[in-house]
Amino acid sequence: MQALVLQEDSAHKLALLDVPTPTPREGEALIAIHYASLNHRDQWCRVGMYPNIRFPSILGSDACGEVVAVGSSADSAWVGKVVILNPNVGWGKHLAYPDYNYTILGMPTAGTLAEYVCVPVDRLIDKPAHLTDEEAATIPLAGLTAYRAVFTKGETQAGANVLITGIGGGVAQFAMLFAKAQGARVFVTSGDDEKLTKIKALGADFTVNYKTQGWEKQLQKQVPLGFDVIIDSAGGEAFGTLAKMLTMGGNLVVYGTTAGTPSPLNLPRLFFSQASVKGSTMGNDVEFVEMVNFINTHQIKPIISSVRPFAQVISAFDEMHEGKQFGKLVIKIK
Repeated sequence: MQALVLQEDSAHKLALLDVPTPTPREGEALIAIHYASLNHRDQWCRVGMYPNIRFPSILGSDACGEVVAVGSSADSAWVGKVVILNPNVGWGKHLAYPDYNYTILGMPTAGTLAEYVCVPVDRLIDKPAHLTDEEAATIPLAGLTAYRAVFTKGETQAGANVLITGIGGGVAQFAMLFAKAQGARVFVTSGDDEKLTKIKALGADFTVNYKTQGWEKQLQKQVPLGFDVIIDSAGGEAFGTLAKMLTMGGNLVVYGTTAGTPSPLNLPRLFFSQASVKGSTMGNDVEFVEMVNFINTHQIKPIISSVRPFAQVISAFDEMHEGKQFGKLVIKIK
């Protein structure tokens, strides 16, 4: 089969190679991948900015495909079903946090940017019926991360004022879709006016370009008492400003540091307002099922930037590196 392999060769870090097709063992299923999608995690692996990288590795955490074989007759009911995959590998028994040996499908476990992948059958869930295969392929990693940030950590309720930073990213976009479906008012930031125009058309209540002077004052004018929930992927010099924009008892949820080291927090402002800063990433298996059910219940449609053939997968990595995409980058495998 063909697979996108991360190699130690610095001149050819990513390569489409012929590798053996895996065989499912007892308790596993073999999935013929129809579509896969990229996450920033894949690009970080490519450039060596992810911990414990192993060579060679097949990247990819998201996919939609058909179960074509199982390792045990007890699981034969899965054969022929179109599914998406829960990318968690060994979250563990604690819902609040993963075990120390927790990993994600695609590093070091062989991932979804391949014609076939083997996963335990307990990682399978039926594809949402209202979605195309390419739409469904975008859900797992970004959808799960957003769901935990919005609901478990952010505690978002109907009517809440929610601020989401960096709306060009897949997690941020799922967070916006989830919060809107919950009945929240959603405010978003980006450094790209074109992306802000697009997300406004998709339902955002208010948008602001964080590169403009006084961007925080524009938000404060809209929500004078502060935000109930702020979901941030950047950190950086704006982090302290975001923390000061929380309302009484508000939650600032951070799942990334793309803008670098966070600026200092005004601690008295934080503790006098009884506000919380919470770290979040991925989510547990219970949340994964809840997330897919939420998407089904509210008929949520993911945002897709482009769909391209497997032969052009490296160009999708290049686009992600340049930050040009708006929505998920999807790869047609078969």
